[in-house]
Amino acid sequence: MKTITLLTDFGLKDPYVGIMKGVILSINPDIRIVDITHDVEPQDIREGAFLLKEYYQYFPRDSIHVAIVDPTVGSNRRALILYKDGHVFVGPDNGIFSLLIESDTESYVITNRDFMLKQISSSFHGRDVFAPIAAHVAYGHHPSALGEKVIDLVCLTNIYPDIINAVLTGEVVRFDRFGNAITNIDIETFNDFTGGNDFRIHIGDIDFASLHKSYYEQDFTCLVGSSGYLEFGYYKGNFQEKTGISRGEAVAVKLFEL
Repeated sequence: MKTITLLTDFGLKDPYVGIMKGVILSINPDIRIVDITHDVEPQDIREGAFLLKEYYQYFPRDSIHVAIVDPTVGSNRRALILYKDGHVFVGPDNGIFSLLIESDTESYVITNRDFMLKQISSSFHGRDVFAPIAAHVAYGHHPSALGEKVIDLVCLTNIYPDIINAVLTGEVVRFDRFGNAITNIDIETFNDFTGGNDFRIHIGDIDFASLHKSYYEQDFTCLVGSSGYLEFGYYKGNFQEKTGISRGEAVAVKLFEL
């Protein structure tokens, strides 16, 4: 039984997610469907990109991951199918796959209408394009059957941290349900920059001189979260509400000299 995962910003108030599942099961009833989340911040492609990279590795090879955060649906943006690490990814070419683009990633633009619904609306490609594509691919079709190979994928700008004037700079990319602020600074980049030396981490009006191991150690905490990125929390509270910090807030890491 193949697994199809769904990641969207559709929410659950409307029937969109249920309709996509109906399309998948109508084409291929022997499918296991897993909802990752449908609460990506509306139209926040970058949040979707970070979540996609975070979760897919915990699924078995041959899983198919449908990722839809698509504010330009109906435009001339392309529909894509990617093959990486034995996984298949389906979604729009708008940057949501930015963190998956590596030398071993195979990318194809979807042009074969035989794998889509007969009628394609200009506003719901999740139903008409991406859901049926995923269902058909689960039968064993290689991504190359859907269209030509491409290499010029859209990649989001400023998705990676940078070193500017000897300062490691990043930013808050999303908040989880608890109000923890998750950044784009991964632990490998952080360790390479600090090299075991003393440091200061600055966000808003708060500074940290060390990394914590968990959220309970003090009121304001700075730690490496389960996704492998630097994040900030507030013990038994909401860091976002407590500080007023929002997505895009700058985070700076400086080496500390006595």
